[in-house]
Amino acid sequence: MQRILTAIILVPLVLVLVFLSPKQPLALMGVVLLVAILATWEYLGLADAMGARTPRIAVLICLFILFAAIFRRPDLTAPVTECLSLALFIVCAFRSPVNRVLPDTAYSVFGLLYIGLSMSTLYLLSTQENGPSLLLFLFLVVWSGDIAALCIGRSLGRRKLAPSLSPNKTWEGSFASMVGSVLVAMLLFWLAGYLVQSNIEVLTYPGSLGHWLELAVLLNVAAQVGDLVESSLKRGAGVKDSGRLLPGHGGMLDRVDALLLAAPVLWYAQLAQQSM
Repeated sequence: MQRILTAIILVPLVLVLVFLSPKQPLALMGVVLLVAILATWEYLGLADAMGARTPRIAVLICLFILFAAIFRRPDLTAPVTECLSLALFIVCAFRSPVNRVLPDTAYSVFGLLYIGLSMSTLYLLSTQENGPSLLLFLFLVVWSGDIAALCIGRSLGRRKLAPSLSPNKTWEGSFASMVGSVLVAMLLFWLAGYLVQSNIEVLTYPGSLGHWLELAVLLNVAAQVGDLVESSLKRGAGVKDSGRLLPGHGGMLDRVDALLLAAPVLWYAQLAQQSM
């Protein structure tokens, strides 16, 4: 019940923010940054539980600078990321014991890349011509896959998918997740076409249905892998959830783990399509 109530509150807020993003890009960036900060804080907690002593405040400052740079000059993302990585190396060199400089730097820089750079692609997607449609596609495809996996996996799941990483996940749930994502992608494509015919240009998915179904499959695979790799971090730290921020869902990192791989996949797929 806690899981359902949390979703009832958060999902409408996310959808409103998605469709307001063209007129309020700073608001979207601010919310994404806040989510990234909370998820990064939880990630650093997992890192510290595995023996690291990360410079948390320095990492969060670098995260803020990264988002500010992407908001102002997205074309400078690569050099800014490199400079921030070197800055964290310098901080750890002076702060950590010599035998921990490399591990602490690695944990810190990886957090910047794993969460900061990945979450920033949500804002970059919103800047596309059909940004709200892309974000809606991403969220609904990922969410529907998660819901289908949860329902079918619990009731019909028998064969373990990756027991060493997540004992509760099954192949049956994984297959149901894929089907759920593909069905939602078909529904969104049909809905967009219907709205366009009615002169309501709220959703736009140019291209063929096959293209968007392929994207749905890619996003579903990325989302499932994202969930599993985050589970590996938690198992390594000896915890069930990354935090307790969201009742019924665990921590913020638990909620965005699938998006941390799915969002970059969609962003780079868009870049690849534009370059053709």
